[in-house]
Amino acid sequence: EVQLVESGGGLVQAGGSLRLSCTASGFSVENYSIAWFRRAPGKEREGVSCLSLYPRTPYYADSVKGRFTISTDGAKNMVYLQMNSLKREDTAVYYCAAGLGDGLDERRYYYWGLGTLVTVSS
Repeated sequence: EVQLVESGGGLVQAGGSLRLSCTASGFSVENYSIAWFRRAPGKEREGVSCLSLYPRTPYYADSVKGRFTISTDGAKNMVYLQMNSLKREDTAVYYCAAGLGDGLDERRYYYWGLGTLVTVSS
């Protein structure tokens, strides 16, 4: 059974940091494109960051570039999103996803976690 489970969300003050984790089962994260999406209150889901399969190159949305870092741990079969210099605008439910292809097109991702809530306060 393919499954993705996010963790690490919570309440953090603006300017602070948080690391989200995504535990994968049923497949190897090294064999799929991996991405993080988020859905802010009253907004549509948007792409945050992804790792394409070939080449294994990270991509970041302009809104998080320089602040967020995506990474994987093949031995643990996990995906991470390190979030620094958090802003109130980063408040959202964050989802990890796996699929084929590259980029932050939701249609290319087949497997999704249920999300973890990140709340950034001032």
